[in-house]
Amino acid sequence: MNDIMIRKRKWQFTIFLIIMIAATYASSIITDFNALHGITTFPAALYWIFSNMLISQETLTRLPSILDKLLETIFMSIAATTTAAVISMFLGLMGSTTTRVNRAFSSLARFTASISRNLPVVAWALILLLSFGQNSLTGYLALFVGSIGFLTRVFIETIDEASQSSVEALRATGATYFQIVNKAVIPQCLPLLISWILFMIETNIRSATLVGILTGTGIGYTFDLYYKSMNYNVVALVTFSIVITVIIIELLSNYIRKVIL
Repeated sequence: MNDIMIRKRKWQFTIFLIIMIAATYASSIITDFNALHGITTFPAALYWIFSNMLISQETLTRLPSILDKLLETIFMSIAATTTAAVISMFLGLMGSTTTRVNRAFSSLARFTASISRNLPVVAWALILLLSFGQNSLTGYLALFVGSIGFLTRVFIETIDEASQSSVEALRATGATYFQIVNKAVIPQCLPLLISWILFMIETNIRSATLVGILTGTGIGYTFDLYYKSMNYNVVALVTFSIVITVIIIELLSNYIRKVIL
């Protein structure tokens, strides 16, 4: 019996591998992508990067202005995430089977999260750009709307996984809806909710760079400005600053997660 199962799994893996190879080959033909040409030109691309994107002493004089824009991006990401978390908490409570008031509100909360989540942040930025123009508000709203979809979904799943015993015990004593949420649901879910919020902040800081290129704000605008003027030395400094900032925030976020979980 075990031999039959092993052979079956081998055949399944072989078929899957053949399908993936065929799909990759077909995609290369459709998109006119030459993998061999890409591999052979890779050393030349690396040489161009290391010869043109060097951080010089003169480039470092732009660092204060770059850090100002970087801080603007960080604060905008944090503001968008925290305000979205408040709305997502309400939608999560409405959408969860544990804490929902009725099916209509639950369906509405899940539908709202689905629409927000299935459109990428860049698409939201382009849509909002038509209404609000190139400014910080547009960047904030794009990150805010995108965050609501993701946070609502994970909040619903987190609340659904909470222990039902404490909820049922409070219901048996005649506790109100808000007492059940405050005493039974939130205390159980709070560490995971905070962890997801921290993860969303990290994600939004990365996304804010691309959103900033579209909305003309933050570090994304600075990157786009120097890139279009072909000042690659400053582009290298901007890129390096973004990478270091994201790593530092990720380390802080991981440390906070270890403390609360």
